[in-house]
Amino acid sequence: MGRLTGKTAIVTGGAKGMGEQTVRAFVEQGAKVVIADILQQPGEALADELGEQAVFVNLDVRDAAQWQQAVQAANDLGSLQVLVNNAAIMEAQTIMDTTEELFMRVVSINQLGTFLGMQAVFPSMKANGGGSIINISSIDGLQAKNGLVAYAGSKWAVRGMTKVAALEMGKYGIRVNSVHPGGIYTDMHGKDFMTVEQANESYKDLAIPRVGLPQEVAQVTLFLATDEASYCSGSEFKAEGGWSAGLRMAGLPDL
Repeated sequence: MGRLTGKTAIVTGGAKGMGEQTVRAFVEQGAKVVIADILQQPGEALADELGEQAVFVNLDVRDAAQWQQAVQAANDLGSLQVLVNNAAIMEAQTIMDTTEELFMRVVSINQLGTFLGMQAVFPSMKANGGGSIINISSIDGLQAKNGLVAYAGSKWAVRGMTKVAALEMGKYGIRVNSVHPGGIYTDMHGKDFMTVEQANESYKDLAIPRVGLPQEVAQVTLFLATDEASYCSGSEFKAEGGWSAGLRMAGLPDL
């Protein structure tokens, strides 16, 4: 038996990147998975590859009605017990260059989408005796960078909403945690125009001196989806190469 046998999951942004690797990890461990994304062609291709354990649903996470369709698809597969709120976008602009339209686009996908997802799955998870909600935040939900006012703001909000949901849903057997990736080699990071070796240069002073890989984040998410994490809720789980530990500085003693 796999670690997720008998469980059904929804993974948003599941067609590519960290979402795709999460879907693959879940299916490998016995879960049935709804691949929820606006990217129809890669989403359908992934579902076809994975066979009867996966289905694709077109989901704009900002649309509550579409969330109900995703939940129905999960219920049709089996017992909905896992949600991974992974869909997100990042736009880099200074505070003064960030338009209201840009700000609200980031917030509506990253923050509102996460809220609507938690709201949508709650009745099914409650009826099924519990579950696990994993909200993908970011290292920028723990600290910040210049140029990321909308993105960092939304990811801090995801962290806060996670804690509220953990408190409200815990008595129904629903655990809610946030995962905080660092620099991960995906399209958002620039995978389409830089090699892994080039990406590694940006992280050479971290405790783990390289860029992260999407499958490494997926393994953290997988743990939180399993019953192995039965006493984990309202917490932050980092997958950021030791970024928050600090940086190795040239000129100071080092091994």
